Amino acid sequence: MTAFALSPEQTAWCAELRTLAAERLRPLAEKGEPGRVNRPLVEALGELGLLGRLFEEGVGPDPGFGPVGAGAGTGPTGFGTGTGPTGFGTGALDLCLMRESLAYACTEAETALALQGLGAHPVHAHGTPAQRERWLPPVRAGRAIAAFALSEPGAGSDAAALSLDAAPDASRSGSWRLTGDKRWISNAPEADFYTVFARTSPGAGARGVTAFLVPADRAGLTGTPLDMLSPHPIGALAFDGVRVGPEDVLGEVDRGFRVAMTTLNRFRPSVGAFAVGMASAALDASLTHTAERDAFGGKLRDLQVVTHQIAEMATRTEAARLMVYAAASAYDHEGPRAPGIARRAAMAKLLATETAQYVVDAAVQLHGARALQRGHLLEHLYREVRAPRIYEGASEVQRGIIAKELYG
Repeated sequence: MTAFALSPEQTAWCAELRTLAAERLRPLAEKGEPGRVNRPLVEALGELGLLGRLFEEGVGPDPGFGPVGAGAGTGPTGFGTGTGPTGFGTGALDLCLMRESLAYACTEAETALALQGLGAHPVHAHGTPAQRERWLPPVRAGRAIAAFALSEPGAGSDAAALSLDAAPDASRSGSWRLTGDKRWISNAPEADFYTVFARTSPGAGARGVTAFLVPADRAGLTGTPLDMLSPHPIGALAFDGVRVGPEDVLGEVDRGFRVAMTTLNRFRPSVGAFAVGMASAALDASLTHTAERDAFGGKLRDLQVVTHQIAEMATRTEAARLMVYAAASAYDHEGPRAPGIARRAAMAKLLATETAQYVVDAAVQLHGARALQRGHLLEHLYREVRAPRIYEGASEVQRGIIAKELYG
């Protein structure tokens, strides 16, 4: 267990993030409109230095960072890009700590941060210098909204089956025209640019996919919002002969599936961290409620059936947390292509998201009808907790990844 224990600096940083989320970010989130990009919230994440951490390697809060607003570090709250001897950088574990801590106090802030990272990470990791210079500074500042456009009406879990067509553009050598649809795209249709995966070689499966950086104002690209259970924006995109050139390619032609999978492998453990943050919030709310609620001549916590339920919730949450940390640590220390990395990421996402669903549901049961009232924390978590079992690879897909690696 000591292999995954957090350092005192990391523990303090997580506490600072929870306070920051509750005091600075939640008020902005409450002013947002469900299903719409909350730009003031995203800009606040940029101003606080949190978005910048998504795209900096080997950085950590300065060793002397103080309380929220103290100005330690390079950002206004000490969450900038200091390079002190704390030694934990913006790798997979650092991302997990951010997502878990933000999710505990403000799921909207957590999701806004995660979507910026998911949409722009391919630019950071695979983009040209010109692409990075154009888009990463405004993404870090929260002025540009990014989106990851992989799923289609007929290709969700089977990402290699995507059919958005990238046909050669006869009017310009080396260019393509994108025709088709994307669906279930977070931040669509309000994003400022999209990381789009399209088929450049028909019939080649995963080997015939190319990743493109497509600005939202590109001619022929339109989008519509979708009314979803999840409160963050999700939409559909229509490509009607959208022109893209070699300057828009992310990585290499016909190697876009690798761009998609390396991005997802990096973010999958942190989806688990998001789930752990929600489970922790539900668990703590249940501890408070059962300690205070009068029932059957005493408190709810006096009933063994209640305390055993709490114990089960706590045990599963801690197990999920440790698996998430283990997967993220392995990614950081062994690299994204090391044997077992995809399996560990899949295990972390699978266990954590399924655990969070269980814990939040159990918390609702312990609270009773009050937990279903609009505006209650658990009503909010109950809506938020369902989607992570589907996006970035459904639970069934994760089981398939795990089984495939186990059987070699």
